Amino acid sequence: MSKIEVKLSDIPEGKNMCFKWRGKPLFIRHRTPKEIEQAAQVDLSELRDPQHDLDRVKKPQWTILIEVCTHLGCMPIANVKDFGGYYCVCHSSHYDTTGRIRKGPMLLNLEVPYYELPFNDLVIVGYIFPSII
Repeated sequence: MSKIEVKLSDIPEGKNMCFKWRGKPLFIRHRTPKEIEQAAQVDLSELRDPQHDLDRVKKPQWTILIEVCTHLGCMPIANVKDFGGYYCVCHSSHYDTTGRIRKGPMLLNLEVPYYELPFNDLVIVGYIFPSII
């Protein structure tokens, strides 16, 4: 499956939904205004893998992440522990709502896949290849 289409209005504000894409778990999170504000205020010098929040999203209210920890491939749990984002039980790593590593032994942020938002209510994750006529 090279791409997946998800109707964003099915995801309530403050919640995550998990989908299977290319054999991996894909989390789409509808962030609250408070979560967006908190993520934007993080001092990049505090991050091991410094990326600004806006460099990891196309629209601030939506985070789209491959939910595979960057160490041993465990699947982090959403909405638990510190920073309100994700927690990997394998080695106690904490990620924020943008998937940036904030605490624990991991060195890299969770991966953001290629995606497009062609309409307000639709996200397409994966590459869209034009039809060959």
